[in-house]
Parts: sequence; C-alpha cells; structure tokens
Amino acid sequence: MSKYKRKILLAVDGSDQALDAVRYVSQLFPPNRVEVVLFHVMSKIPESFWDIEKRPEFRHRLAPVAAWATQQKTQIQEFMARSQQLFVDRGVPENALTVKIEDMQLGIARDIAREARSGYDALIVGRWGISKVKDLVWGSVANKLVGYPTHCPIWVVGGTPYTGKILVALDSSEEAVGVVDYVGCIVKGSSWKVTLFHVIRGFEDLRTEAQAEFRQAEQTIVDVFEESTARLRKAGLGSDLIKTKTVTKVPSRAKAIFEEAKKGGYGTIVLGRRGLSRVEEFFMGRVSNKVMQLAKEMAVWVVG
Repeated sequence: MSKYKRKILLAVDGSDQALDAVRYVSQLFPPNRVEVVLFHVMSKIPESFWDIEKRPEFRHRLAPVAAWATQQKTQIQEFMARSQQLFVDRGVPENALTVKIEDMQLGIARDIAREARSGYDALIVGRWGISKVKDLVWGSVANKLVGYPTHCPIWVVGGTPYTGKILVALDSSEEAVGVVDYVGCIVKGSSWKVTLFHVIRGFEDLRTEAQAEFRQAEQTIVDVFEESTARLRKAGLGSDLIKTKTVTKVPSRAKAIFEEAKKGGYGTIVLGRRGLSRVEEFFMGRVSNKVMQLAKEMAVWVVG
C-alpha cells in the first residue's frame, strides 16, 4: 500500500446496494487519505440477446436493444455522478476520484478482477441487488470475486453497515500478522474502534493430550494479541481504541464470529483468506466463506 493514500477500486453496477457500498467507503477514510476509482463493466446488450446478435435473420430485432443500451449507459453515468458527489460532500478532492466505464471483455467478474490487479489497496463490491443496468444478480459477481486470485483484499458490503467498529477475527497462523497490519494501514488516522477476536471450539470429547494442546492455544493467542496490539499502536491507533476477546467451547467458529459482530454492533468483520493454524488445524478460508454467508447486512473484508 502507498504510504499516505489508500487506492480503492469500487466496482459498481448502479444498484441501491452499490450506492450503499459507496456511502460506506466515503465514511471510512479521512478525506485526504483516499483515491477512489469507480469502475463499471458495461454489457452492450443483455446476456439473453448474445446468441441473437450472431444470427443475421434476427438482427432487425436489435434496434430496441440498442436503445436500451443507450439508456443504461445514461443511468450508470448518473449513478457515477451521484457517487462522486457523496465523496465530495465528505471532503474528498475531485482529483482523487476517477470514473472508469469499460465494455465487457472476458466477463464482468473477470474484468473486475483484472482491474483489481493494478495496484489497489482494496476491491469493494456490493453484496446484493439486481442491477438496474444489467440482467444479472450482482451477488453472483461478488461471490466469484472472493474466489479469484486478485492478490487484492476484497470487501463485500451488505446492507447499510454501521461504521466505526471493526471485528478482526484472528487465528494463530502467520497470516494473522498480515491481516492486522492491513487493518492498521486502512484505519490509520480515523477513530474506528478495533476488536481482535479469537475463537476456540469445544474439545470435551477429545483425548487428554489434545485438550492440553488446546489449552496451549489459549496462551498462544494471548501472544498473538499482544503482538497485534503493538502493531496497531505503531500504526497510530490509540490503546483506548483496541480491545481483545477470546471465546471458547463453541461448536462453530464462523457462527461465533458473526454472533459477536451482531451482538457488539460491529458493521465490519475482517478475516484472512486462508491460513492453517498450527494448533486448531483449520483452513481459514472455510471460516471466511461461512462468515460471508451469515453476515449479509455487514461489510466483510477478506484479506490475503
């Protein structure tokens, strides 16, 4: 990430949920610390007409579709202007805002992923909404993007998440350090509150030696919390903005993370994309996917 400003790719489809994602991002960063690219992939015609376009005997039917495409382009341009104004109203300079509307090349999700590889600090998409601009469910695009190797953290914004509190779910893997460093860079200069959260599942039915291993995990995460807190403070967060919490003996990590976020009034959950814990032996990606399914009205950042 750049030293001073975060470069953000906001992939939008013109839906109300996309506008909620724009609003969420506009409230997150100090105005002088963000550069935003509003990105839209435009289909020339609805997917249902692709085959017709290739058949000469049906081309006379495409005139209404051409008018439709012109109307959709006008609508997305209006959406972009409205989105830009949201940032300007928050004090973001106009020269820090860029609009990119491109014709689809490989596919909507793949075109977005390709753009995301161009040095962005985050790729943000809305979770829900049937696009006003295309005949597609935008959520399917978000799901595809989470699985693509963009090497760029992906934020999926659902509903109108509360801004100001972040729940960072950590395991004891090496990737946890990268997740914490990323959060520190993003919220630096803000007054967002950050809670470092760890879940240890129940182990009553395990062997005695396994129980001892899990008890060691409780101590291990204390060390992780201490290092993570130190990194956040070094990034500029005040100690009064950082908390830690561990829950134990729960049947599901993902459900425990979601319930903690819901109960604590967190609008944002942050997780690693993957990372094999030495003690708990789980693939973090599975937890991330389950949290994504549960936290439908929150923002979920998948880092790594």
